[in-house]
Amino acid sequence: MPAAAVYAPTVVIENFYPCIEGGRHAIKRIVGEPLELWCDIFTDGHVVMSAVLKWRLIGTKRWFEAPMQLVENDRWHGQCSFESPGRWEYAVEAWSDTFKGWKKTFPVRVQAHDPDVPVEALDGARLLREAAQRARAAGAPDCATQIEDVADLLTSLPPQEVMEVLLSAELQKLMDVYADRALSTTSEPLKVIVERERARFSAWYEFFPRNAEGRADKHSTFRDCLPRLDDAKAMGFDTIYFPPIHPIGVTARKGKNNTLIAYDGDVGSPWAIGGPAGGHRDVEPALGTVEDFVWLVGEAQKRGLEIALDFAINCSPDHPYVKAHPDWFYQRPDGSIRYAENPPKKYQDIYPLNFHCADWKNLWRELIDVVLFWVDKGVKIFRVDNPHTKPVSFWEELISSVHRKHPDIIFLAEAFTKPKMMQVLGKIGFTQSYTYFTWREDKAGLTEYAKELTEGDMRWYYRANFWPNTPDILPFYLQNAPSSIFRLRAALASTLTPTWGMYSGYELCENQPLPGKEEYLDSEKFQLRNRDHNAPGNIKGFIARLNNIRRDNAALHLYDNLTFHHASHSQIICYSKVTPDKRNRILCIISLDGIGNAAGTVHLDLGALGLDASKPYRVNDLMHGHSYEWSGSENYVELNPAGTSMHIFRVEQ
Repeated sequence: MPAAAVYAPTVVIENFYPCIEGGRHAIKRIVGEPLELWCDIFTDGHVVMSAVLKWRLIGTKRWFEAPMQLVENDRWHGQCSFESPGRWEYAVEAWSDTFKGWKKTFPVRVQAHDPDVPVEALDGARLLREAAQRARAAGAPDCATQIEDVADLLTSLPPQEVMEVLLSAELQKLMDVYADRALSTTSEPLKVIVERERARFSAWYEFFPRNAEGRADKHSTFRDCLPRLDDAKAMGFDTIYFPPIHPIGVTARKGKNNTLIAYDGDVGSPWAIGGPAGGHRDVEPALGTVEDFVWLVGEAQKRGLEIALDFAINCSPDHPYVKAHPDWFYQRPDGSIRYAENPPKKYQDIYPLNFHCADWKNLWRELIDVVLFWVDKGVKIFRVDNPHTKPVSFWEELISSVHRKHPDIIFLAEAFTKPKMMQVLGKIGFTQSYTYFTWREDKAGLTEYAKELTEGDMRWYYRANFWPNTPDILPFYLQNAPSSIFRLRAALASTLTPTWGMYSGYELCENQPLPGKEEYLDSEKFQLRNRDHNAPGNIKGFIARLNNIRRDNAALHLYDNLTFHHASHSQIICYSKVTPDKRNRILCIISLDGIGNAAGTVHLDLGALGLDASKPYRVNDLMHGHSYEWSGSENYVELNPAGTSMHIFRVEQ
């Protein structure tokens, strides 16, 4: 916190942008990513103002500073960036700049032959000498001498002869460094969560380690997972997400396709955590040991991959917590523990925890310690299961506690729920969030939703992670669909946002639903399955090309640089992403019709693309290798699912 002033504030500093709920919540930035800030700064009278943007890592004393600039009508702008992950704070300090005010009026007096010029010259010399004293006190004697030399000139020579020195940029730079801030005002600090690059740009691939070999007759182990890691790496993914790896309960274990009866050999749901082998700090014995998992984390790191672990706060009736802490659960009138329900769905194999029980502090501490246990084993990314069914205050405490020790940890919120709950989870610290992309299928829906995420205030705290499928969701759009639809959904997910993911089987275009539901038939959530990862008709090469394009083009690494362009055909969507320096321009033109042809004219916003409308430009198709010369804002395209169903252009002029 800035030191409390010993006087009443002299400057009004207000109306900050960006600012989430009056500063209650932090905005998010990536290491090195600029933070641009606007605010209103003004004071009484007709004085000249100066202001700086200040920032520091919370808990440290040193403030970094950068000058702010007046935009117009008391609106000021500043910019900074942050050098390391962590919780930072920033504030604005502003003051009436007496030297700038004097410098503004003194030349006018000289030109008008004002009789007060000699007195004003003495006043200017006083301001200079006071600045020299501040420079000397700051340990800058050379700077002090330079300033004193100007003061001497001002009192010994006619003002006209020293005006060039007084108005020089070199002198002003010195006076800015050693300005008189005795009556400055500093705003209350705002907070920012600064994270590493993978928090913004990543590609996730999810698979069940127990089914790594794709055999219904054999439970795979951590040691069997290397081919799956290599395959994911070859497809361009950098984050491997595992569903829960902990011991699975026996009591009320679910059978195949979520049936209530489990037979010998049924492996159960990994989300029913806890059994004879332990709980959240242990692993399912059929997978191996904790040491085996640590080995696999190391192997992933050697390949440039990270393993993301599912943090699911579910307990089976066999979880050690049930016996050791029955008061942590919901007790029924007959003394039994209530199982999880989301009517009409029932989860007899899961006991939900009561986060507001009498012993809630110890419960919260235990769950935080579970996360820290796996961080100690090398896990830096957590996908959090159903966070919207637990108290927001709990997540705020957990994430801040973990980040105090490990600011590089990433949390993905799996919250398919009401918008306000999804948003508040982003506000209180979740790094990334699942989205409604899975169900946005037409051009209007996709455009409106993407704009909401990247153009409005959500862009400051909510990072979307687009998934076309999950183990829980086979959307109706993909059910019994051809590979062309799988390709177009992957292209949209991977280019509309810098982070996307897919659940294994997508690359094989698996599309058989449980009749009448948005779920997979013979779901891996409840059973082992036969799967040929190189089955004919797979789109692994296409996925790899998408991820390579993403990796090689900086514009696709950024979040809020999305611009939509008009396309005359209702089934053609057109959008671009451009780096701030305009050196990398990506233009995507994709047919949303996975069955029929689509042709029409795209009307480009050349200004948004950083193009000179008077000159032709070249569009290079990164997906197919073709190159075209275009001119003007209107150009014709033809797309068809059997051939060129999309263009991902790099635009050059």
